[in-house]
Amino acid sequence: MAQDYAHGNHSHTQKKVRSRGGGRTPVDRARRTLSQNFMVDRHAIDLMVKAAAPRGLVLEPGPGEGALTLALAEAGAQVVGYEVDPRLAGRLASRTRHDPRVDIVRRDFTTVRAPREPFAVVGNIPYAITSAIVDWCLRARALTSATLLTQREYARKRAGDYGRWSLVTVESWPWFGWRLGDTIGRESFRPVPSVDSAVLRIQRRPEPLVGDGRSYQELVALGFGGVGGSVRASLRTRYDGVDSALAAAGVSHDTAVGHVHPDQWITLWERLCR
Repeated sequence: MAQDYAHGNHSHTQKKVRSRGGGRTPVDRARRTLSQNFMVDRHAIDLMVKAAAPRGLVLEPGPGEGALTLALAEAGAQVVGYEVDPRLAGRLASRTRHDPRVDIVRRDFTTVRAPREPFAVVGNIPYAITSAIVDWCLRARALTSATLLTQREYARKRAGDYGRWSLVTVESWPWFGWRLGDTIGRESFRPVPSVDSAVLRIQRRPEPLVGDGRSYQELVALGFGGVGGSVRASLRTRYDGVDSALAAAGVSHDTAVGHVHPDQWITLWERLCR
């Protein structure tokens, strides 16, 4: 779910309530605390379902009022939604109690043990715990894909849309492809958040791009360590043949680590670690 947005009410009555309880109902406080902003635009929901192409078991973090949940079920998925808000969990569980395609669990998604069978994750997730949910997905061995609606800036950074690459993307690249999908405008949510969202697609590769994951991640960690201000300076502290490896990867000597494409990291690993 997208980030919360506060709406002011400056009536005399509201001022009196504010002095006693912060001017918010329990529902208002839950929305702020849990970053609850719900998709109300059917076109936005359709874009999420199209990007996810759901089938089989799908886990949904924070289903909220269930708009995406039901759309995923209608598309053929067996959906298990994890909702931490007891009010929303109870309402959605009651609403779907006769639907064999949907199971609603009152629990924090990030505390759930990943299934052993193949599954996907699809969700309009809270901005505040985006990184925690992404980390959970990357650790889940049976995950096939994650289709996440995140803050647009986050999705662009992770998918390299700014021309820079983050550590989490590079170190997971041999196992997962990252792709920026459609932008979902803030007007597609209620309450309306302060920024737009975007679909971020994380897809597990059929086969890893490297043969030794530990040596690859050690290489990347050293490169992102920041020694000397360039990837060349960092890698030369441990590896021989760095200049020829950089040449093979098409990386100039003064390239900052964030500007090295993940595919170039694969070449560096092939030259330095195999």
